Amino acid sequence: MKRQSIVFKAPYAIEIAEEKMPEPSAAEVLIKTRYSAVSHGTEMLIYRGLFNTNLTADEAIPELRHPLRYPLKYGYAAVGEIIAAGPGVGRDLIGQTAFCLHPHESCFTIAADEIVPVPEDVDPLGALFLANMETAVNFLMDGGPIIGEKVVVFGLGVVGLLTTALLAQFPLAALLPLDPFKHRREASRQAGARLAMDPTQPDALQQINELLGPDGKGGMADLAYELSGNPEALNQAIAVTGFNGRIVIGSWYGSKPATVDLGGHFHRRRIRLISSQVSTISPGLSARWSRQRRFEIAWDMIRRHRPARFITQRIPFAQAAEAYELIDKDPAATIQVVLEYERS
Repeated sequence: MKRQSIVFKAPYAIEIAEEKMPEPSAAEVLIKTRYSAVSHGTEMLIYRGLFNTNLTADEAIPELRHPLRYPLKYGYAAVGEIIAAGPGVGRDLIGQTAFCLHPHESCFTIAADEIVPVPEDVDPLGALFLANMETAVNFLMDGGPIIGEKVVVFGLGVVGLLTTALLAQFPLAALLPLDPFKHRREASRQAGARLAMDPTQPDALQQINELLGPDGKGGMADLAYELSGNPEALNQAIAVTGFNGRIVIGSWYGSKPATVDLGGHFHRRRIRLISSQVSTISPGLSARWSRQRRFEIAWDMIRRHRPARFITQRIPFAQAAEAYELIDKDPAATIQVVLEYERS
């Protein structure tokens, strides 16, 4: 019996490789994958070749502690069934559904202490969003929205939509999500935003300020999130953020050049740029917050916001190349693409 794995061979070139079925070691379990989610942000940089080859894929994920060089495996959202366990692992795990931070593979072994059991009241498709929901939770922890603030969100991919959904729970004075694609703006309204706009319009900055409303010094954001993956959006965020405002940068630009305008409003307004990445917890919170505690909040938010509704395509694993091509060539038609694996 063989397992199948997606291998990124070169820019815009992937193949499904057949490999020997792995056997779990003493402390491992064997997972048969049911679904995996394609990352439309970070993973598409891998697909397009827009990454720094001197970096490790992800230091925080054991299965991704390898150099970012072709050929490589990537992906970090897989849900499947535990079908076997090593002699050092309790047999009670067999048959359970688990979420794993793992590349796209039909079967894989993983250390038992790295799996995240899926709660019984969360369906497997909803569980696929655990990593992205944890990221959205982390963005709010880093940004620290305050009652009555005005918040803008640049980029309404899955993480942007989930961040918008969490922000919509707060008693904010204004919440304005922005994205060039109409269907994503419509999805943000389903996530709880009252309105959304296209940041590529010629008068976008003026419209943003007008929509945020007056505050004695013009309509300015207190807090902005740059989640679009587009470096130019960071300049827009700087332009609309008010005095001593915060900008949380959740995008990873890879090797795309980012020309940031620091010679205009940025300096005089004392704007703070905050780098946010989910693999760590803010030092200011880490004394009380653990990864497990953050996971528990993420599960609660998955139950509350039902992110599986943002799945736009479910594509058989065997047609993975078509899935990546669709995301690359027609992003306006996609929000979340999911790969489905054979059940036999």
